[in-house]
Amino acid sequence: MKAFAVTEYGPDGLKSVDVAVPAVGADDVLIDVRAASINPLDKMVRNGEFKHLLRYKTPFVLGHDVAGVVTAIGSAVRDFSIGDAVYARPRDLRIGTFAEFIAVDQADVAHKPVSLSFAEAGAVPLVALAAWQALVDVADVKPGQRVLVHAGAGGLGSTVIQVAKHLGAYVATTASTADIDRVRDLGADEVVDYTSQDFTDVIAGYDVVLDSLGGTNLEKSLTVLKPGGLAISVVGPPDPSFATQLGKKLLRPVMSILSRKIRAQAKKHGVRYAFFFMRADGTQLEHLASLYDSGVLRPVLDRTFPFESTPEAMAYVEQGKAKGKIVITRVGAA
Repeated sequence: MKAFAVTEYGPDGLKSVDVAVPAVGADDVLIDVRAASINPLDKMVRNGEFKHLLRYKTPFVLGHDVAGVVTAIGSAVRDFSIGDAVYARPRDLRIGTFAEFIAVDQADVAHKPVSLSFAEAGAVPLVALAAWQALVDVADVKPGQRVLVHAGAGGLGSTVIQVAKHLGAYVATTASTADIDRVRDLGADEVVDYTSQDFTDVIAGYDVVLDSLGGTNLEKSLTVLKPGGLAISVVGPPDPSFATQLGKKLLRPVMSILSRKIRAQAKKHGVRYAFFFMRADGTQLEHLASLYDSGVLRPVLDRTFPFESTPEAMAYVEQGKAKGKIVITRVGAA
């Protein structure tokens, strides 16, 4: 089958390859890929930023989101049948959605939201799971709390805004002038135009900040939290709890050193810091599918590319100008 694999780590490491159709294990669902979206995580994995934590052996097929049709099932699979339309974020070390087929553990798969096309469904698994897990599992957001979402017009930010509103939060976000109406339409109660305002001048006393920019932006985010508030970063330095999540407790001291500065700054301000790395979860995707079908959530797509143009789609994402998700589609996607 055709696929796009990382043949070597680095910006030029993604190549078109011919590989065997994946074998189907007892707990696996083989998916005919109709759509797969591109995430910043794909760039990070391609460039080797996680190579000491996620030990992929090159060449390996890239891609973390998928929507498609089940074409085969393992002997232990009970909740899916051949012909089912599904979507998933395959677990780490079993990624590979930039391909014609992928075998995914049934625990990571859910039935596709009926109301979404394959392209739309392929855009949402990673960002929807990330938004849900960050706000519900990590932050435990309650109605009436105040949540700041950075980069609200992006693929992750646009989903976090919607989930935060669903949870009953008052939501502020940062966006460019051109995107103010867009993020308000998604549910943002307050918008800070970062082209003309510093968010620290207008935001204060927040319970949670979701940061996807890192660096100085993360450090400044600590100052807008109320005492005991929580800054969650998807790009900031990993903390010791991330080593535990990966099942590599021996790395806790290393990650403690990596995040020492930001954790010290958080302590100085009387707030908390958490690094967040989402996990695959088919049960949560089933719940999220119901939220998409009921209209509580909606996908936000910038544009689609044909499967053959996957490298061009990656390059477009890396320009940092996308307003929503970038999706690659194969014949049959609707």
